[in-house]
Amino acid sequence: MSIGILTSGGDCPGLNAVIRGAVIKGDRIHQVSFLGIRDGWRGLVEDDIVPLPRHDVRGISRAGGTILGTSRTNPFEHGGIERVREVMAARGMTGLIAIGGEGTLTAARRLADGGIPVVGVPKTIDNDLSATDYTFGFDTAVSIATESIDRLRTTAESHHRCMVVEVMGRHVGWIALHAGIAAGAHAILIPEVEVSIEQICGWVENARDRRRAPVIVVAEGFVPSGEEHLHAPRGLDAFGRPRLGGIGERLAPQIEAITGIETRAATLGHLQRGGVPSAYDRVLATRFGTAAVDAVVEKRWGTMVSLIGTDIELVDLHSATTVLKTVPLERWDEAAILFG
Repeated sequence: MSIGILTSGGDCPGLNAVIRGAVIKGDRIHQVSFLGIRDGWRGLVEDDIVPLPRHDVRGISRAGGTILGTSRTNPFEHGGIERVREVMAARGMTGLIAIGGEGTLTAARRLADGGIPVVGVPKTIDNDLSATDYTFGFDTAVSIATESIDRLRTTAESHHRCMVVEVMGRHVGWIALHAGIAAGAHAILIPEVEVSIEQICGWVENARDRRRAPVIVVAEGFVPSGEEHLHAPRGLDAFGRPRLGGIGERLAPQIEAITGIETRAATLGHLQRGGVPSAYDRVLATRFGTAAVDAVVEKRWGTMVSLIGTDIELVDLHSATTVLKTVPLERWDEAAILFG
C-alpha cells in the first residue's frame, strides 16, 4: 500500500508533527510506504510528488511550517476528480491523507463524494471546524497572540495610548476571545457579536478613566454594527473567500477621533502562524497523524480524524465542513464582564 500525504491552505504550527506521526506509524505498524505531495492540491494535480521515507521525518515534529510546502490551489479548477484519479493511479497511490482547514477539507469532501479515497486531518489556527473540539495550531496561535498583546501593552502604557490589536479569525473569534482574556484586554471584538463604535469607545474611556492604557483585541472578520460588509481590500482567494485584514487600522482613527486618546493599530498577521508549535499542538497533531494512517489502512474513506473530549475519533467529512464552529454568545458574555 502506498499513501499520499499533502498539506494545503495556510501554514500552521503542527503540520510536520502530523506528517511524522503518520509516516512513522505507517512504516512501523502497517508496513506501508508514503508519497509526499508538494504544495498541497497543486502538487497532486501537477504530479509534483516525491517518496517520503521514514528517515525524512526524523525530528520534524518540533519544526514550524510544513516540509511538504503548501498552497491555496483549488483542485476543481485544475482537472478536478478525473485529474486527481489519473495522478493517483499513475503513482500507485492507494489512499490520500489531506491535512487542511475549511477550504482544503471541503475539496476533500467533494473528491470523496466522487470516489477518491481520501481521509482528512483538521488544521486551522482559527479552531473553526465543527465536529472536533480543537484543531492543532490554535493553542500556538493563542500563545503567540497573548505574548504579542502583553508586549504591546507596555508601549501603550508608556505613551498613554490605546492599542487596537488585530488577530486572525475570518468568521469566528476563538483566537481573539482566548488571547484577549489571557492578556486582560479591555474589549474583545469578534465576528459573532455586533458592537457599535460608541460602545467600543465607552470601554476605552472607562479604561482611560482608571488610568489604564486601553487594549482592544479585534478579529479580522469583525464587522461593526451598522455596517454590512467585511473589510477585504485584497479581493478573493482561490476558493472565492475574501482576503481579510485591516479592520484594526479602520477602527483606530475612529476611536481616536471620538475619545481624543492617541490610538495605534497593530496587525499580528502571519506572526500567529509562524514559529514552533506548542507542546499541546505537537501532541494533538501527532495523535491526528497516527489516527489518519489507521483510517486509510482500514479504508474509512470520506472521514476526518477528530478530537472529542480527550479521544480521537472518526467523523464524516460532511459533518466537519458544513457548519462552522462559532463562539457561543455566552462565552463572549463571560469575557464582557471584564471589559472597560
